Amino acid sequence: MVLLIYLMVGAVAGLLAGLFGIGGGMIIVPALVLAFEAQQVSPDVLTHLAVGTSLATIVFTSISSIRTHNQKGAVDWSTFKKISVGIVIGSALGVATADQISGQHLQKIIGCFALFAAVQMAFQLSPKPSRALPGSKGLGVVGGFIGWASAIFGIGGGTLSVPFLTWCNVKVQQAVGTAAAIGFPIAIIAALTNIVVGWNEPDLPEWTTGYIYWPAFIGIVCTSVFFAQQGAKLAHKLPPLVLKRTFACVLVVVGLRFLLN
Repeated sequence: MVLLIYLMVGAVAGLLAGLFGIGGGMIIVPALVLAFEAQQVSPDVLTHLAVGTSLATIVFTSISSIRTHNQKGAVDWSTFKKISVGIVIGSALGVATADQISGQHLQKIIGCFALFAAVQMAFQLSPKPSRALPGSKGLGVVGGFIGWASAIFGIGGGTLSVPFLTWCNVKVQQAVGTAAAIGFPIAIIAALTNIVVGWNEPDLPEWTTGYIYWPAFIGIVCTSVFFAQQGAKLAHKLPPLVLKRTFACVLVVVGLRFLLN
């Protein structure tokens, strides 16, 4: 039953990752928190374990999504290279920041972010294209912030990078494809850092390495890779407004649950 839950989480997260370039973390983290609570994982490490495991799964989800978007010419590799320097540094700092926050407070921070993302998606509040992309240094600074915040929330960064790129006059489909690529360095650096910072944590359950829980990782990856491909294909065929608003409703429930828990 537990494995089936992780397989279902991976399917939904992968579909969303490909469709919206969000990396799936906004679904994976809340789902893992609930699953770990049911498994009676210590509250002191439960949220950090959910975030770390989510980021580890996004490594594979993003690879699958990147491949599909790249085949359609939707990844701006020049922008990706410039922003990745900041992404790498910011992601490591984000994990270090999260490690200093208690599990209860981290849940409330994630809850606030879920509500923010819900409002953004439901009302399409992305800034209107009104400027050009900044230079290498500017992209590095932006990448640092995106990596830092994404590592705290356990997401692939698309919720932040897509609005930024569209604000800078990048076409929506190319913004989504580039966001999927940006999710890879976020995920791999943050996952490795979560292993390091959680290495000697005494309250972790069995089958963990640092803040990564391998049974959940395996179950999610098994389905997320395939469904990320399908989501990326749908992103080029379907108007996503209705799906975005439906997803926004889910995020409202998630956000309120974390804030009021």
